[in-house]
Amino acid sequence: MLDTLKDTFGFDDFRANQRAPIEALLRGESVFCVMPTGAGKSMIYQLPALVGNGLTIVISPLIALMNDQVSALKILGVKASSLNSTKTPEENAQVWDDIKSGSLRLLYLAPERLMQTGMLDALSRYTINLIAIDEAHCISQWGPSFRPEYEMLMDLGAHFPNAPIAALTASADKATRQDIVQKLFNGSVHEFLSGFDRPNISLTVNPKTAWKQQLLNFVKTHKAQSGIVYCLSRKKTETAAQALTAAGFAALTYHAGMGKTDRDANQKRFVRDPNIIMCATIAFGMGIDKPDVRFVFHTDMPGSMEAYYQEFGRAGRDGDPADAFMLYGMADIQMRRQFIEQGSDREEQRRREHKRLDALISYCEAPTCRRQTLLAYFSDASEPCKNCDVCLDPVTLKDGTTEGRMALSAIVRTGQVFGAAHIVNLLMGANTERLRKFGHDKLPTWGVGKAHTKNQWRSIIRQLVASGFLHLDIAKYGGLSLTSKGGILLKGEDSFAYKPLPASLIAPLAASITTSLTTSLTTSMASKVKKVERASKIPIDESPLDDLSMALFEKLRSVRIQIARENKVPAYVIFHDKTLREMARMQPQSLSAMSTLHGVGKSKLDKFGADFLKVLQNGYRKH
Repeated sequence: MLDTLKDTFGFDDFRANQRAPIEALLRGESVFCVMPTGAGKSMIYQLPALVGNGLTIVISPLIALMNDQVSALKILGVKASSLNSTKTPEENAQVWDDIKSGSLRLLYLAPERLMQTGMLDALSRYTINLIAIDEAHCISQWGPSFRPEYEMLMDLGAHFPNAPIAALTASADKATRQDIVQKLFNGSVHEFLSGFDRPNISLTVNPKTAWKQQLLNFVKTHKAQSGIVYCLSRKKTETAAQALTAAGFAALTYHAGMGKTDRDANQKRFVRDPNIIMCATIAFGMGIDKPDVRFVFHTDMPGSMEAYYQEFGRAGRDGDPADAFMLYGMADIQMRRQFIEQGSDREEQRRREHKRLDALISYCEAPTCRRQTLLAYFSDASEPCKNCDVCLDPVTLKDGTTEGRMALSAIVRTGQVFGAAHIVNLLMGANTERLRKFGHDKLPTWGVGKAHTKNQWRSIIRQLVASGFLHLDIAKYGGLSLTSKGGILLKGEDSFAYKPLPASLIAPLAASITTSLTTSLTTSMASKVKKVERASKIPIDESPLDDLSMALFEKLRSVRIQIARENKVPAYVIFHDKTLREMARMQPQSLSAMSTLHGVGKSKLDKFGADFLKVLQNGYRKH
């Protein structure tokens, strides 16, 4: 196992949290791994595919992602391929010949192609060593809607009873994880939860005022860097790209309204060329493995905490500092609510998606460390990060102990089963049929909160959830209940401070918006989660290269770009920047010395080592 790790991938040892699931797969046991982006999930199934016998099937959602991973494996000297609509009949015939001969080690397929009866029957004739499902959260989040074949994957165990299954994802809340475990593994599997923290990414959220100017002001601090700008509409991606281009930046667009040829060309340019900014809808991003994306900017609020985590997670995959910046406004919330209502005919699915959006609203309004709020949603925990806007520039909070106790009292008096909309109506003294039905218009808390608007009360309740005083069950009916911390506040033994809404957001714009609010972000919940092994944080402050070494590093990058273009692969597939920096710093003068560097395996050394060695020998400095 370790020999394969070194000879093929160029690594001396595993990263934190890789070894245990790999060893479980090699024992023939199935695993479910939730690991942060950049933690090396693909190694979990790629290494067992090479150590074991037979064929490994990798289920991947996008053709572009399959092609990139296959190209990277071929550079490593691994026999890998895919079957998809971009292949010619001759190419597909060659893949089947390689399967029959036993030479193919990894086969990449979309779920739609794999779950066809003919494909399942054909593959069942061969020895299947392992089945890997990449982006496994799609089983829960996509299966019920527009890609039902993801839900069909639950039958894989029946089709391939002797093959262990590896399900992997970077983003899945507790409800999604439980859904996957039940559907795919019938409730029993080795779970490896490695934590969700991406400490190298700085988190910032601002209310939306003039989005175009806000975008330009931000991007001006990231000159000569690659980034992604996410927009809610196709038209807005075009507007954003035009504004950036006019300001002197290299900006491209990507959205479903473009022709496939143009989309593919823009994606290839973004992945392979430096300093490109991609303005895109969410149609762009999954499987983009460009390691040096330095920022992700959201001009509009994403659809959920999972979507947000996935999207900003495309920044800083190399472990170097990166920025995630989001704008949000009430109009975003209204649009997202409409998307949810139109997106599924399943009431249960719509309800869950509303709650997931509520979680993101809570995150936007959190008065304390954003990273703590984000990680608590995923049942993870963190100390204040000192790398978010709230930590770096603390907001001015208003004492809300009285308001907090009002809300908590209303929740207790109504039995801790009602959602925020009902509680807000109660506090505002509304005369609704539902309040009268349960006699809640007779409670002492009816109408005690008339000094605030509905939007202000919604914000206060969201912040009570985000601060750990309230719990909302995302998997059931959204009823609010007190945490132990909330009980202490209600007794008058704790205090609560909240971030007042900006004046522009106090107006009753959201009156027409679905008002099931907030989600289970509580730190008390996080404290109940079984402690798991946490990945070591990737160092983000490597000692800087001196001037001569930096000049050598740039020459090495130029060689890498040339080799990448000749091989028609992204530059990072040849070597990551981390490896090139190590080359520039250590300046090995032989292939043998180069082989000891991080990320230099035998195949890459044989193919490209001489080209880089020539640069290193010419730039060698005697000390």
